[in-house]
Amino acid sequence: MALSGDTAAGRLAIIAGGGLLPSYVAEAARAAGENPVIVALKDESDRRWEGYDHAIIGIGDFAALDSLLNRYGIGRVVMSGSVRRRPEWREVRPTLRILMKVPAAIRTLLSGGDDTVLQMVIRLIEGNGRRVVGAHEIAPDLLAAVGPLGAVTPGDEDRRDISRAAEAAETLGRLDVGQGAVSIGERVVALEGLEGTDEMLDRVAGLRAAGRISARRRGVLVKLCKPQQDIRADLPAIGVSTVLNAGKAGLAGIAVEAGRSLVLDRAAVIRAADEAGLFVCGIDRGLPGWGLK
Repeated sequence: MALSGDTAAGRLAIIAGGGLLPSYVAEAARAAGENPVIVALKDESDRRWEGYDHAIIGIGDFAALDSLLNRYGIGRVVMSGSVRRRPEWREVRPTLRILMKVPAAIRTLLSGGDDTVLQMVIRLIEGNGRRVVGAHEIAPDLLAAVGPLGAVTPGDEDRRDISRAAEAAETLGRLDVGQGAVSIGERVVALEGLEGTDEMLDRVAGLRAAGRISARRRGVLVKLCKPQQDIRADLPAIGVSTVLNAGKAGLAGIAVEAGRSLVLDRAAVIRAADEAGLFVCGIDRGLPGWGLK
């Protein structure tokens, strides 16, 4: 018998890492009449999930995940939130089916690039007849649109920095390293690595304070989806902390890929950006001038 909130496609599970995104996805699912099950990743998920059917599992415990999805009749899975570390080999608990069907899975999970690992995880989840869906499919209002979000718009120098940083971010993404880059005066000064966007912006602030970066030029942060990325997992995302850290780094604004990036707590992001005099805008690599002209 179907549980309340189920659909013909099966009940929805949300694999919840850190940050705000899992909460937004869960709330959007509830608003749409879903009854989602939360799979909170141990030592990653940073909120309590009272009011939801939920369980905590280790990041590499596929056997427990498979058992949980079977118990709740899960047909669809959303992967959301940040994951700060890879599992140690001792933490990986595969199912027999995984070992038989994907012999290289464990090696990939332990040593592959982020996008490679996510694609492998999607294959493992879908290998039992389930379907992985993107967070943006459950919460489409989070997607960035082309153009400025708030009152501040990028100027000519900012648009040149957007183009330069976007080129760098696209190249970085092809290498399966990161999604973000900072350009100041058309000079790429920072690339996002494993530390994440906020820590990259901290580095820019430090370089600025040390006089390594011009105090006269402001610069731009650009975040793009990796060209080869499966958009069902790990879309670029920004929130209020991104705006605040961009301000501390002395930047003029932030540009994210429209239709393939998420803006968390949009109203608060716009308010913080307007108060700081920063622009936040969506860009499209397929449009002239990234859609800003």
